[in-house]
Formats: sequence, C-alpha cells, structure tokens
Amino acid sequence: MQTLKTKICPVKTTNPLWNEDLVFVVAEPFEEQLVISVEDRVHASKDEVIGKISLPMNVFEKRLDHRPVHSRWFNLDKYGVVEGDPRRREHKFSSRIHLRVCLEGGYHVMDESTMYISDTRPTARQLWKQPVGMLEIGILGAKGLVPMKLKEGRGSTDAYCVAKYGQKWVRTRTILDSLSPRWNEQYTWEVYDPCTVVTLGVFDNCHLGSGSFKDARIGKVRIRLSTLEAHKIYTHSFPLLVLQPHGLKKTGDLQISIRFTTLSLANIIYNYGHPLLPKMHYLFPFTVNQVDGLRYQAMNIVATRLGRAEPPLRKEVVEYMLDVDSHLWSMRRSKANFFRIMSLLSGYFLVGKWLEDICNWRYPVTSVLVHVLFFILVMYPELIMPTMFLYMFFIGLWNFKSRPRHPPHMDMKLSWAEAVNPDELDEEFDTFPTSRSQDMVRLRYDRLRSVAGRIQTVVGDIAAQGERVQSLLSWRDPRATSLFILFCLAASVVLYAMPFKAITLAGGLYYLRHPKFRSKLPSLPSNFFKRLPSRIDSLL
Repeated sequence: MQTLKTKICPVKTTNPLWNEDLVFVVAEPFEEQLVISVEDRVHASKDEVIGKISLPMNVFEKRLDHRPVHSRWFNLDKYGVVEGDPRRREHKFSSRIHLRVCLEGGYHVMDESTMYISDTRPTARQLWKQPVGMLEIGILGAKGLVPMKLKEGRGSTDAYCVAKYGQKWVRTRTILDSLSPRWNEQYTWEVYDPCTVVTLGVFDNCHLGSGSFKDARIGKVRIRLSTLEAHKIYTHSFPLLVLQPHGLKKTGDLQISIRFTTLSLANIIYNYGHPLLPKMHYLFPFTVNQVDGLRYQAMNIVATRLGRAEPPLRKEVVEYMLDVDSHLWSMRRSKANFFRIMSLLSGYFLVGKWLEDICNWRYPVTSVLVHVLFFILVMYPELIMPTMFLYMFFIGLWNFKSRPRHPPHMDMKLSWAEAVNPDELDEEFDTFPTSRSQDMVRLRYDRLRSVAGRIQTVVGDIAAQGERVQSLLSWRDPRATSLFILFCLAASVVLYAMPFKAITLAGGLYYLRHPKFRSKLPSLPSNFFKRLPSRIDSLL
C-alpha cells in the first residue's frame, strides 16, 4: 500500500528522463511485488497509463554496503492487456524502462523517533554485531488506577501492559476488573547499544465483549538504558500520566523491576566512540521527507503485523507506543522546548552574571582572587588547559553524591502539561486535517502567526549577526572593511613585536577594571559591529 511518484518530465519526449530515487519499506517474507507504471499527464486531473510491469522481490539484488548497483532494462506491458488475452500477441512489447533497484540491508528502518530509539541495527542480519548486554524487566503490577469505563453501573478497568524494545514487543495478560492489577511477568531482551530506550505502556482493554471501542491509554514510561547502573536491580513505581483533551491526569502508578546486565565493559566503551546508526545513514543519508515517509510506512507495517498476533496489539496501541504524532505542531511542546533551552542557557547566564559582579567589584575578595588567578594563568599559560580539566574533574566528583537514584520518569513540569491552556489542548488533540469550525481555525491561525512572528524575528536577528561577521571582509561597507583590514595589519604588527603574555595580561586587566574606570556607553568594538551591514536590506 505504498505509492511514490517521480516528478513529471519537463520535456515532452518519447524518451523521458527522471533520475530519481524512490525508497520503500519492504517487510519479509517479501511476498508483495513492485508495480511500476508509466503514466501520461493528460491534464491536471487525469493521467493515462502507458505501460505497466510487476516485479517480484526475488529478482533484485541485496546490497549490504555502498557498492554500486547495476541498472537493468525492463520491458513494460501495454496497459489493458491481461494474461491469456489473445491480443497479448499483438502487444508483446510496448516500451522499456531503465531501473536501478536493490534491497538495502545497510540501513536501519526506523519506526520510532531517533530521540528515543530502541534499536540501531542495520536490516541485514549479516551486519549485526554481538550483543553487549541483557535487559531484564519484571512487570510487577499497577496500583491506584482510575476507572476507565462503566461496567454494571460502576467504574472498572481491564488493564494490560505492553513493553517495546527493538523489534520485540511483549504484552501481559489482561487483569479483569481491577484497579490494582498484579501481572508478575518477566521478559528479557538482548541489548546491542546501551544508548537506547525501552518503552512501557499500560492500556485498558475495551474489546472484551465489544469490538467497537479503542483501547484506552492509561500511561507510558520510557527508560534510557544508559541511565542504569550495570547489574543493579531497580524496583520502582513510575507515575502514569496521560494528557487528555480536558487536561493532564494521573491515572496510577506502574511497578516494575529492571536490570541491565553488561556482558563486556570493553564493548560498552567501544560503542560510545562509534556512530549511533549504521554507516550507510552517514555515507548516503536520506532526506528529511524520506525519513518521515519511511517511518510512517514502517509504523503501518508493524501495526498490521502486531494486529494479527494473538492477543492482538491494535493500531491505537502501536501508535501510542511509537509516538506517531510527535512531529505535529503543539503549542505545549513548543513552550516546553523553549523553556528547555532557557534552562540550558541559564548556567551560562549565571556565569556571565558572576563575571559582571567580579568586574564591578561587588565582592572585593573574590575579585582580588580572580585577578591573582588570571595573573598566574597568563604568566604560565601551560596551566590553563590542565586547570580547566582538573576543575571539571572536581565538579564531576562533587556531583557524584547527588546522582539520580532511580531511572527518570515522565515529568509533568518539564512537559509543560500542568499550566496548559484548554484551547491549546483542544488544538493539540484536533484531527489532521482539522475538524473544528472555521472561526476556531482562524483564531488559532492568528495565534500561530503571532508565535511564528516572534520566532521569525529571533531567527532573523541570528542571521543578521552572522551576515555582519561575513561583511567584515566582503567590502559591502568599503569604509568598515578598510578600517577592519587596517586594524588587522596593526594587530599583526603589535602581536609580532610584543610578548603575547603582556598583551593578554593588559587585555584581561582592562576587562576586569574597576567600575570607576568604566563607561555606561557601549564599547567601541560593539558599536563598530552593530554598524556593519547585513542582507536584511535586500528582503522584500
């Protein structure tokens, strides 16, 4: 059920040329056939099939590396002539098509986001390496589950748990009519890369007695294996949080026991120095659109396969476990990502504030000590790098006592799910394309335009700063470029004539000078840089 089209040949000719790569997801045992059809664009709403051919998968070569694939010519059957038709003798040959087709074994087929990928192995088993460890998970039970449906006039939940790691999916039995189910089931997986994520989800079985409902989500937990200490058993209760159209809801706690056993410490360390994905992803990478399309097709294939299992895992369960809608726009996710960036930059802001306090001599003793340290580092520059690494070493030792004791769980504050606006939630749970009224869509579109306008302004400012750096030597401003190259000439002479230590010491002492010797006006280099031209003048 995958259909891809090339672009229309721009030249009207009987020998069209496309030179395009179309990539499909193919699942073993390769029973389906590749159907190639050449069509003529009669007008915008009508295409006429000129020729068609069906090719079985076993006629294509299998490629494991980046060696070139030999192209072949295939005869196209004239469309409308079927097997056994006596007219077929008159149309033995219609035209030919030139194809380069192969079954790629060097890529990893992703059915989940790379942010929490659980498997990085290439498709071909010949390229698999030995496992580096074992993952053992005991799904003990859940407690405090909320009723998900009414049964005989009272609230009830028929809960089961699903765990997914790599290509292996497991499902516990369904515990009927219990808000504190106990499964006590244990599962194991082979681990090929420690920097991967295992996902567990709890669902309410709504198909018992009726097949007209979807299994309801109770909550989900993700655990990154690299955050686990080797050979240690973690027995912990993880909160189950689910975001619904009317808000965030805690639906209970999932109790699991997990252990990551390493087979060889050397292999674990070896993995940290190598790429996450197979080398074909870096030698001949897919485009962003191809990655999104392949992931969607892979998810459909996985959902179809698991839907035929016994008991089945239905499509809504697979989609929730694989976060199939993670790429869609969400005001809540955008806010969460913004505050993640601000939290990341807060440390640099604190360092800048601390340096400002030092320069303003707000803490005289600390300022004196910084001057002494700066003087020592300038006189003995060979101590700069060792001092930095020793400082980071001691920071790491100091943070050891505050290391996490349990695997991380879903964080409602980090997800910005506590203070989310009801209208933003309704927008996030809206269908695609939208099913809301025209006035509601117009309101949301205007809000999206305002947010996108701020993002556009920030991106434009960043681009302008980069273009100003480029304009230093591009002669877009002849006077500014003349001043800068004269400055470079003078600087090269000064740096050649004077000792580097003296220049560094003078520059550092000038930066750390007392507030009495400072001006509230911007510095000369700042004024010069802000006057440089950018390409924003050429924007319409």
